[in-house]
Amino acid sequence: MRIAAGALIVLSAFAADTVRLPEYQRQVFGNGVVLVLAPKSDVPMMTARLFIRGGEESDPAGMAGLSAVTAELLRSGTQKRSAEQISKELDAMGAVFNATVNRQATVLTADFLSKDSDRMIDMLADLFVRPSFPEAEVRKVLARRIDQVKSVKDNPGAAVGVYFEPFYFGAKHPYGQPADDVSLSRITRQAIVDYHKKMYAGKNLAVVVSGDFDTKAMSGKLGILRFLGGGEAYAWKEAPVPAYESSRLLLVDKPDATQTYFMIAQPGASRTSPDRVPLLLVNTLFGGRFTSMLNDELRVNSGLTYGARSEIQRDRLPGANFISTYTKTETTERAIDLALDVLKRLREKGISADQLASAKAYVKGGFPTQYLETDGQVSFVLGDLEIFGLNRGEIDDLFAAIDAVTVERANQAIQKYYADPNLQFCLVGDASKIQESVKKYAPKMKVASIREPGFGVPEF
Repeated sequence: MRIAAGALIVLSAFAADTVRLPEYQRQVFGNGVVLVLAPKSDVPMMTARLFIRGGEESDPAGMAGLSAVTAELLRSGTQKRSAEQISKELDAMGAVFNATVNRQATVLTADFLSKDSDRMIDMLADLFVRPSFPEAEVRKVLARRIDQVKSVKDNPGAAVGVYFEPFYFGAKHPYGQPADDVSLSRITRQAIVDYHKKMYAGKNLAVVVSGDFDTKAMSGKLGILRFLGGGEAYAWKEAPVPAYESSRLLLVDKPDATQTYFMIAQPGASRTSPDRVPLLLVNTLFGGRFTSMLNDELRVNSGLTYGARSEIQRDRLPGANFISTYTKTETTERAIDLALDVLKRLREKGISADQLASAKAYVKGGFPTQYLETDGQVSFVLGDLEIFGLNRGEIDDLFAAIDAVTVERANQAIQKYYADPNLQFCLVGDASKIQESVKKYAPKMKVASIREPGFGVPEF
């Protein structure tokens, strides 16, 4: 029986109780471009990812969404290919291209057959260097995105997360400026052209290729990257960790809501925090898996929700550590009280040796198939290391770092990250039915109407 190379990674991970990144080659050209090549010959496929530093945090003030609009418009045509030609070429190759933007990077991804690598490299270079940004397409994309952000308000489960950003981080923080109909309406074609010229440059670019190819030959093909203009390296923004002198509560009034969606937050950690491994294990137990403390109490034992979770945001700047769930309007107070009780129990009792062992087994058991099984997963992990300035030890030493976390160390992390007395509450629901009952959670409470333009929040 033939076992795929991806499966061998998984099997060896369990056998040796460790994981390792595949061997890869890293080059840095004089213009600042980073090239990472990770050959893997089990199937004749390749994934190429272009990571452009900056992402959402690089959006100019008042024009949130510019990075995402620019990325989407790359497929709308170049100086030598129309949008229709791009689509036809991708279809002919059976290839897939997409562009996504997160807080710290724009990521352009192409999946294609190895035999088509020359054609795909040519297309990717064309899309990256020479997009034409047709005015008609700019108007079309902006109109569609404005409709999309407006429609978010019809989905309270999505809306609560968007309102949370300016509420928790503040409008001056890089993470506190979500794209909305107001910011998108300010974006012009010239702003897109200027953003592309500034950000899509060698000093901001990391190219990661994983899959079935000869390293020497591929390095030769991608030597063209050395001729790309270096431009100016993006200067990362700095911002303090959000901290508040008291608890606050933002209630976004959606009069037709039959459920209340809520988030309860306190300061978290950055992607590169020295506490990231203990926090990974603690969050797994608290709300990071189906059999978590939060889900057991709010879903399994009480039936107040279909799901409750917790998350510690893993971004370049320290983000939020939050609880997130929803419940029927009439059980809003019960659900929030119960979530707070679970948080209090974690803080006061900590976790046991058996719980920690369970979290370690869970994380290690799922890691290989979640992050290292496919070309796409490997290329994303390698790009992640580049964006955050990490090295392969982040993966190769992960299981050893997990094993090294003691109960004492985990409980220290709980006291550091789960004990803030000034919790921040963001709710979306019917204010006429829940306002009186939820005001007990914070001395400062504001009500905002979901019908108002944008996602701005009142001053506290």
